[in-house]
Amino acid sequence: MDSWSDSDNLHLAAAACLACADPDEKLRLTAVAAQAHAAGALCAGPGVAPQAIGEPGRPSRPRLVLPRDVPQRGLGSEEGRAALVHAVAHIEFNAINLAWDAVYRFRDMPEAYYADWVGVAADEARHFALLRTRLRELGHDYGDFDAHNGLWQMARKTAHSCLARMALVPRVLEARGLDVTPGMIARLRGVDDNRTADILEVILREEVAHVAAGSHWFAWCCEREGREPRATFNDLLREHARGVLRGPFNEAARLQAGFSAGELAWIREQAA
Repeated sequence: MDSWSDSDNLHLAAAACLACADPDEKLRLTAVAAQAHAAGALCAGPGVAPQAIGEPGRPSRPRLVLPRDVPQRGLGSEEGRAALVHAVAHIEFNAINLAWDAVYRFRDMPEAYYADWVGVAADEARHFALLRTRLRELGHDYGDFDAHNGLWQMARKTAHSCLARMALVPRVLEARGLDVTPGMIARLRGVDDNRTADILEVILREEVAHVAAGSHWFAWCCEREGREPRATFNDLLREHARGVLRGPFNEAARLQAGFSAGELAWIREQAA
């Protein structure tokens, strides 16, 4: 029996998925909640206001360190490839929590918003499962390498505003994955690790839609608040994320994900 089984409140289900620390159980709860929502058995609605953002449910390992303290390993060894897979798996695990927090934290949004982010949570869970399976094939498991907590730090900074969250998590941090993943795929194919490269191809293709959801709901929030999207995005970048902008950018994928040509030109200027 699941912790929200006596309720049809989507926010309670999201909170349970978010709080769960065990990876296997988080994947199971995510699948159950996503299926229940798709069937109409879970709906967003009134209820207890969201609690202040804290730490999400995660296992005791991996050990979290500063980004500069995460060791860099070459892909010429199986250990190095396992470290890369672990790093991406950690991003996907965080992305499960980010999607559920977007469902839990921001109330009074259209039903389509919740459908999008429940769907993202289910996708991220599937991505994590694919990567964890590959990690085990390489003789390791999730938690075996140190990782950093940059994605969740941005979640904390944007917990006060759905507009800021949509701008800075999907459209900045997750969009960074659109830029760097093609290079990772090429490097992996260069060392004949086509199994990992194929998984990253799937993730890259589906992450475009996730960033596009962020672009859509950022624009929707701007319209609701009477704010001009491009100027608002620029202001948020200057305030919170200037150091994150590093080229080269995957402009084709970013255009598919809802960035305008004008935004991309501004981003290029800021990263120069």
